[in-house]
Amino acid sequence: MHTKIKKVVILGGGTSGWITAALLIKKLHRIIEITLVESDAIGTIGVGEATIPPITTLNAALDISEKEFFEATNASFKLGIQFEGWGKPDDIYMHTFGKVGVDLTFCNFHHLVKRAQIIGEDTSLWDYSLNYRAAMENKFAHTKAFNDVPPMTYAYHFDAAKYVKLLSEVSIKRGVKRIEGVVAGVNKNHDTGYVESLILSDGQIVEGDLFIDCSGFRGILIEQELGVGFEDWAHWLPCDRAVAAQTEALPHLPPYTRSTAKKGGWQWQIPLQTRTGNGLVYSSQQYNEEQATAEFITGLNSGPLTDFNHIKFKTGIRKKPWEKNVVAIGLSSGFLEPLESTSIHLIQMAVVRLIWHFPSDGILQSEINNYNRLTIEEMEHIRDFIIAHYCINQRDDSELWRYCAAMALPDTLKHKLDLYQQTGKLFTSPDELFANISWLQVLEGQNLTTKTYHPVADAIDSVQMIDLLNRLKADIGKPVAAIPSHRDYIKMMLERA
Repeated sequence: MHTKIKKVVILGGGTSGWITAALLIKKLHRIIEITLVESDAIGTIGVGEATIPPITTLNAALDISEKEFFEATNASFKLGIQFEGWGKPDDIYMHTFGKVGVDLTFCNFHHLVKRAQIIGEDTSLWDYSLNYRAAMENKFAHTKAFNDVPPMTYAYHFDAAKYVKLLSEVSIKRGVKRIEGVVAGVNKNHDTGYVESLILSDGQIVEGDLFIDCSGFRGILIEQELGVGFEDWAHWLPCDRAVAAQTEALPHLPPYTRSTAKKGGWQWQIPLQTRTGNGLVYSSQQYNEEQATAEFITGLNSGPLTDFNHIKFKTGIRKKPWEKNVVAIGLSSGFLEPLESTSIHLIQMAVVRLIWHFPSDGILQSEINNYNRLTIEEMEHIRDFIIAHYCINQRDDSELWRYCAAMALPDTLKHKLDLYQQTGKLFTSPDELFANISWLQVLEGQNLTTKTYHPVADAIDSVQMIDLLNRLKADIGKPVAAIPSHRDYIKMMLERA
């Protein structure tokens, strides 16, 4: 369609709709008009309260300061995710953000750690993670580089509903038009099949050149109108339900998310400044709703402040996230369960990718194809990472975990796991969200170990190697000793002029 895009219509608010609106109006305000259609009568999922480090880039791009963000969203800092019971029932490890140790040329740092372990040194990968050492003491600060220790890499926990309110205020102030309404019908071009307008229940007609479907799992435009189809990944990710509630704040305010494996799924704990977010993700083949609720309650640290929110979902991806003049963003484009807190990142990257491919002189199939290819590749990379948590388990206490340990894996994942176990080597492409160090922490944390290491690690004399490792440990301990508690740091930050 060789029509210049002037009017963009976003169907649906929530996190996906308002991130889309905020980024598009910030970057394209001189060339497009943006209308967002949402209804207060239609609820949102609203439990996506944990993030990964790229959220800091998003806020910076929108000119939202960290202080403003914390004041508006009840936020706290996040240094990683602590996984409990994911390998064996008593195992605990952390997937931290940021660098771990110092890589050699052609040789990642973990090969030195493996060599040290083989020759009898009592050491682990996490000894060389600033994030881990700070998280274990419930500390946080914006640190500076110190010798070979980089600054702490972090993300946030926050109130999703309050973040949506902040984004909507920012977007409307910059020119986004919001219309309250429910879609009753859709007008499409008889020849091209392109969407031309939305018909709202009160009779309003909302015309557009490009439509962004942020209507959630329903996929009103991308699926109900255009029927692009859905690729189901439930055979790899069998959890399909969740129950969520808020509880009182934790007194020590840990700067990390907790993920605790249960017989029928896993439970999250997300600490905010004045309350705690909780949820149980589970398989309906293992628990019914009543059983899941009972299991969920046993994992709460205090009584719930809200009613239980029961959610049904399906993991997978739309076969064409962009079709004709409709782009699906958020839950309408597909869903990966919240195990590694990727939902908001996927929204963020979808909008960034749309801006990269934004039509200049009309919608071209070549741009659509490239957008879809990149979107599907990103989802598949993250899918494999999440599947790895499930398949690398040594639990034998339920059918869910036995199934996950025995299931056939995607070829891409099987190759990665085999290569690491046989050689100690990991290879990820530059465009993958989760780099080698993320994979490494999950594999080692869940007992998929290797008995070998890269030959370059032998280029250092063993005495020099041990001295290097000891120096790194000491250097990491110095900033940790100097920084305040997580809660105290947030208080100081908010009181600062």
